[in-house]
Amino acid sequence: MEVELVVDAHAVLGEGPIWNPVTEHLVWVDIMRSEVHEFDPITNIDSVIQIGRHVGTVVPRQCGGLVCAVDDGFVAVDDDGQVTRLAHVEADIPTNRMNDGKCDSSGRLWAGTMPYDTVSPGVGALYRLDPDLSVHTMLRGITVSNGISWSLDDTLMYYIDSPTRHVDVFDFDADLGTISNRRVLIDMIGEIGVPDGMTVDAEGYLWVAIAGGGQVRRYAPDGRRDRVIKFPASLTSACAFGGPHLTDLYVTSISLSLSSHDLEKQPHAGGLFRTRPGPRGLPSKAFAG
Repeated sequence: MEVELVVDAHAVLGEGPIWNPVTEHLVWVDIMRSEVHEFDPITNIDSVIQIGRHVGTVVPRQCGGLVCAVDDGFVAVDDDGQVTRLAHVEADIPTNRMNDGKCDSSGRLWAGTMPYDTVSPGVGALYRLDPDLSVHTMLRGITVSNGISWSLDDTLMYYIDSPTRHVDVFDFDADLGTISNRRVLIDMIGEIGVPDGMTVDAEGYLWVAIAGGGQVRRYAPDGRRDRVIKFPASLTSACAFGGPHLTDLYVTSISLSLSSHDLEKQPHAGGLFRTRPGPRGLPSKAFAG
């Protein structure tokens, strides 16, 4: 399958792609450079907004602009790039930062934390930012909070704590925004790489970026592996469907921690890639607050 490099960004830690249906841009972040990127597939221009804080994820906001999970909580970014604090999270733990996240069907933003050293076990948590800007702790004992998505019928939530090498699934109450009955859906122990960012397509299949594997894998709702797409960057980090018909799969990547030898072999590490795998994606959910 053809894979196209659309932005040779050399991102340090590219993450969190999401299609903004209002602007028809692909929004993504470079965490360690504190950057929010907006890629316009019509002009092929990738614009950068400097947030001033390490930014783990970004989502559109229903009332306009964007909402980001940053190192110590949540902020809003308006169309002029002005940053406004919405809520603090773990502001008293400077060794942690917020990482991947996504909005559920009610416009609540779920995002989790992780240690900067990436290895301190169980020091992170998963949080939910509600439209009234209240923050709720949904899960503790997390090491690297990563991909999150929901089933087509909105009764299941899929979740990745990367070092476990699992994709877990919870029962999800869409009305209350609660999760329960955690169990393993996909076990990747013994395989190359770790699961990172994730999305769900219009057929209910899961697409999981494999950091260290240089690939994105598609899994059936029952956990069966369906296909693998390889990329010319070993640290594929997250994926999202975009484009006017949601047929383009965008994939971010990382250059951080690669040796000079690795970078010689992967000159486009940290780039934003695109492929057209056949299945369509689902419309992204905006933050409702």
